[in-house]
Amino acid sequence: MDKGLLTNVLAAALVVAGYLMPASAGQWALSAGLFALSGALTNSLAIHMLFEKVPGFYGSGVIALHFEEFKRGIREMIMQQFFSSDSIDRFFDASSMMQNGFNKLLPEMVDEINLDKAFDSLVDAIMQSSLGSMLGFVGGAKALTGLREPFNERMRGFLYDLVQSDEFQARFSDRLTQMTHSDAVIARLEELVDRRLDELTPEQVRLLVQKMIRKHLGWLVVWGGVIGGLMGVVYTALSAI
Repeated sequence: MDKGLLTNVLAAALVVAGYLMPASAGQWALSAGLFALSGALTNSLAIHMLFEKVPGFYGSGVIALHFEEFKRGIREMIMQQFFSSDSIDRFFDASSMMQNGFNKLLPEMVDEINLDKAFDSLVDAIMQSSLGSMLGFVGGAKALTGLREPFNERMRGFLYDLVQSDEFQARFSDRLTQMTHSDAVIARLEELVDRRLDELTPEQVRLLVQKMIRKHLGWLVVWGGVIGGLMGVVYTALSAI
């Protein structure tokens, strides 16, 4: 069972138990359960709102709302790190690679890309949205730190698929046979990358990011339930004084 769902179920069970138990002990269980359920449900809703628009909740569907910004970030990352002037010049200097080895060179260049900047841009977009304050209760941007490696792996896989696609390799090979100057190559590659990214839909971006981070965000629900439950116990203890 999903750890977030399990946390909500356990919190709800604690609420029911609090109603059924004798008043002295039931008060503690009920308070802890209600606070835990409140924290877990709130964080569950926050995670859901990252990926889906919820009627009546302004700012929900952050990934879709920031689709163009995310797409621009991918383009900037590809052009600045993957197709830099140095990379293109190095490519042209390897004459044997020009003839039959560029299929191997492109994936190797993907491995050299620093994806941390793309992840930091995504975190900034989330924190600047209306959900940033909600995530602040569980550590803010630091709560997303553990998602850096899953994000990098998924994004690297996306780039592998891009450079290994038949269309990309065919167009790239065709352009290389026509040009010998890195500036001209970069201009053509920008056109090719823009065309490919234009085919990327908000739904595809949402699914890409969702696969990368959704299961890891389940810990926000768990800790929301735990912290909420502890607050419920403290509240009951203070009320008894």
